[in-house]
Amino acid sequence: MYGLNLLLFALYEIVIIVAIIHVLMDNRQPAKTMAWMLVIYFVPVVGLLFYFFFGVNTRRGKLMSERSLQQLTRRAMFEFVEQRDLHVPDEYKTTIDLFVNQGFFLPFKDNEVEVFTDGHAFFLDLFHSIGKARHSIHLDFYIFEDDALGTLLADMLIDKARQGVEIRLVYDDVGCWRVKRRFFERMRREGIEAWPFMPVRFRSFTSKVNYRNHRKIVVVDGTTGYIGGMNVARRYVQGRDGRHWRDTMVRVKGGGVYGLQRAFLLDWYFVDRTLISDRKYYPPSDGALSNSCVAQVVMSTPVTPQPEIMLGILGIVLRAKRYIYIETPYFMPNEPVAVALKTAALEGVDVRVMVPKRCDSHFVYWASRSYLDEMVAAGVKVLEYDGGFLHSKLWVIDDMLASCGSTNIDFRSFENNFEANVFFYDSGTADSFRRVFECDQLLCTPYEVDDRRNRFFMRLWLSLVRLLSPVM
Repeated sequence: MYGLNLLLFALYEIVIIVAIIHVLMDNRQPAKTMAWMLVIYFVPVVGLLFYFFFGVNTRRGKLMSERSLQQLTRRAMFEFVEQRDLHVPDEYKTTIDLFVNQGFFLPFKDNEVEVFTDGHAFFLDLFHSIGKARHSIHLDFYIFEDDALGTLLADMLIDKARQGVEIRLVYDDVGCWRVKRRFFERMRREGIEAWPFMPVRFRSFTSKVNYRNHRKIVVVDGTTGYIGGMNVARRYVQGRDGRHWRDTMVRVKGGGVYGLQRAFLLDWYFVDRTLISDRKYYPPSDGALSNSCVAQVVMSTPVTPQPEIMLGILGIVLRAKRYIYIETPYFMPNEPVAVALKTAALEGVDVRVMVPKRCDSHFVYWASRSYLDEMVAAGVKVLEYDGGFLHSKLWVIDDMLASCGSTNIDFRSFENNFEANVFFYDSGTADSFRRVFECDQLLCTPYEVDDRRNRFFMRLWLSLVRLLSPVM
């Protein structure tokens, strides 16, 4: 018996060593590499299983081919490269060029933007747009719940499908784990094409569960688009645990919808392997909109050589002159973003970061504390939103640039998730975003560094959860 136990222990140690070598050879960021090594070594069995399921890096394998997909979809965008009378702000031309060079994310002029800050207003507007749809409805959501709201939307989509409208739905398989198959099968039987993003089954669990489609995009008839942080779930309207759910979505009409359409059709090829580039999904403008609002839809994936959205954020932060206002539910920035924000604050830029006072994850809450303490020490104004749970992902900079989308300020959004944000280069739109931030600020209290966190065991706990933040 002793010999058998010794043999099992030796085999386990060999597996541990192989796993640690695998982590080292993957050439991740040092902090993330160290975090995984400690989890594997110091958390027996469970740590190894956790890495096996969530940490194995498959981004260079055959699983994903988004780089080639982006090349394929460029042909649908070529005729928009030369846009007559397209003027972009000189101070953001470098950022715009960065996004174009990375993934052919083109800027589009002539946009009308409406900001929604609660689920009631957003879903009523979405239902109105769906009711008027004549040709196509494309939906891309991380979560599509089988609850009262999800059922209502499903019924509306089924009704439009019966009217002959093309409907395509992409939902994330992990985000919808709790949703019974019959919910989506009902829509499929009515002619709706609904497919999960990277479905997870046990035989291929390890290669897919860590890379999720976190995007929230809707495009109706190729003329009206929505993007932001809201999923299809009742809590986005009614709140949860007695708390209001504060989130942000934007409706875009005009040229920017082409970027949203391309983003959806990329995801559609990913799940259905059907490349859709028909011109009817990019209908010509009727000329009713003519303004200086430039919109650029940017996608970020774990398979490209560089993190597109994160690099753009770095450039924007480092070029800010007056202020940077940020809303994010999770604040665990990687080193480059953390350094950029602290640098901007130390240079005299008014940097404000708004986070929820009460988070929906205890580990994330504690892991973010050490990052927030560092921000405060560097002069960043950290605000805790106490009007409910803040799930908004909103940026506004210098009265000229605003952004909304699915990207959180954390490792997962920057490195593992499929994300999408729209960047607006326009003073009027930035002013709308700034007023939203200032309104939310009325429901905030200043974040205070708690001296009790200097006690030994609390410091040890915060250091531990911070070390694990890259793998959360």
